[in-house]
Amino acid sequence: MSAAAAPVSRPTGVTHQVTNQAPPLAGHDVAADPVLLEGLEREGAGWHREELHRLGRVAGSAEAQQWADQANRHEPELHTHDRYGNRIDEVEFHPAYHRLMDLSVSAGLAGAAWADPRPGAHVARAAGFMVATTLEPGHLCPVSMTYAVVPALRHAPELAKTYEPLLTSRVYDPGLRAPAGKNGLLAGMGMTEKQGGSDVRANTTTATEQPDGSWRLRGHKWFTSAPMNDLFLVLAQAPGGLSCFLVPRVLPDGSRNTFRIQRLKDKLGNRANASSEPEFDDTVAWLVGAEGKGVRTIIDMVTMTRLDCVLGSAAGTRAALAQAAHHARHRSVFGALLIDQPLMRNVLADLALESEAATTLALRLAGAADRAQRGDAGERAFLRLATAAGKYWVCKRQPVAVAEALECLGGNGYDEASGMPRLYREAPLNGIWEGSGNVNALDLQRALAREPEALEAFRAEVELAAGADHRLDAAWAGLREELRPTEDAQLRARRVIERAALVLQASLLVRHAPPAVADAFCASRLAGEHGSAFGTLAPGTDFGGLLARLPEA
Repeated sequence: MSAAAAPVSRPTGVTHQVTNQAPPLAGHDVAADPVLLEGLEREGAGWHREELHRLGRVAGSAEAQQWADQANRHEPELHTHDRYGNRIDEVEFHPAYHRLMDLSVSAGLAGAAWADPRPGAHVARAAGFMVATTLEPGHLCPVSMTYAVVPALRHAPELAKTYEPLLTSRVYDPGLRAPAGKNGLLAGMGMTEKQGGSDVRANTTTATEQPDGSWRLRGHKWFTSAPMNDLFLVLAQAPGGLSCFLVPRVLPDGSRNTFRIQRLKDKLGNRANASSEPEFDDTVAWLVGAEGKGVRTIIDMVTMTRLDCVLGSAAGTRAALAQAAHHARHRSVFGALLIDQPLMRNVLADLALESEAATTLALRLAGAADRAQRGDAGERAFLRLATAAGKYWVCKRQPVAVAEALECLGGNGYDEASGMPRLYREAPLNGIWEGSGNVNALDLQRALAREPEALEAFRAEVELAAGADHRLDAAWAGLREELRPTEDAQLRARRVIERAALVLQASLLVRHAPPAVADAFCASRLAGEHGSAFGTLAPGTDFGGLLARLPEA
């Protein structure tokens, strides 16, 4: 007699039917953003709209988002030697990283703008850089440095003649080969050392001139990103003082230059990008600019990468806001969608306000950079103060804004699968890269003391909105007093640069944004009608007007 069959346990209800969860934010156009598109048009690159939307649709696709995830989960690997014991100093990247690089380089986000004669070319590139940042910011480190190296390399006309056509190429051609034999080049920089950090004049890497006109470097750099790039600008001590040199990974004859990668940094975020400590030992280099003028030469590169820090932080804030808004549009609580709940509307409106101010300032800086490169001395002077202020404040605000946006998703936002933790880990980077907050605050103080034309250009920009908003007028009057030199100027430097950024953002929004945006910004950021956290905009704020500025989905 067979044993009786065990009773089958059957569910009494449906327990795994998924409801009230937002669908993935994929299959959309990242460039479908009114703030971004209005800025593109205003700063002279409206002709790029169609191409920007093409990039935006790729960046918003599920496939490209998978590349971003894979490039961060499968981190770069250092191989110091081959199987036979030969020193190779190569970094291996996941195939997804190469797909991201190919996307951004072919879209002209590296050096292509320098070869584009159209007015607004640098603005078009900036808008594309923001769209690509929304997808994945780590791979854009080598893209940014390649863009930024061109004006610095022009201090050595013969070197620029050889390499600039390849630095401005739209072809991504990875691998270590003789530079002249490649279809496109990528560039990096080696400035900081472990004993000095931002104080590059404390560098100990030495440079010795050779009979053939080349130089030999010996020393150790502390933080050199993208070590598989083809060319690097490096600071070293020559007999005439700190100087700038071009170091190729592969020499013109095809042999490897000495570029010993000691290790890759184990970083908080930016995991798709490799950051290294290279050692130079009889490393071949060529002088760029005058001997002893290394900082003056390489600052042309740093200025452009600082602009990219502002663009990247504005885009990172926008990416987090888009995720929060998408979640709120689809999640219901207490009988209504989150986006219709008054308190959540306040939070999202406040984040939208912060994001619009950051994006508008970033694109204004890109427009100024474009016009400065075409000979506009006033725009060049404006950039001197405005870039420092933007770099300081927009990068400072990104971590706070991303944290608030993450909280909008609740526990879902703390889950790696949401993508929000990666945005959060990336958020502090731009505040550190290319000069921390203190460095930029002191830089603004130096400009105030030494370059009166920079303050005059800043004043002229802010006063284009004179009389349009009494709160802006009052804030500008107060800032003018704080800009005067005092004995405790360094102690007050952070307060001054923060106020300068807010006043500049307010002036831009009063002139260019809808009234709801300008009014809310002046009330909350200048007049103090705001708490210490996001979501504390005052009653009477036009929340609908602010939420209308959210990215589309």
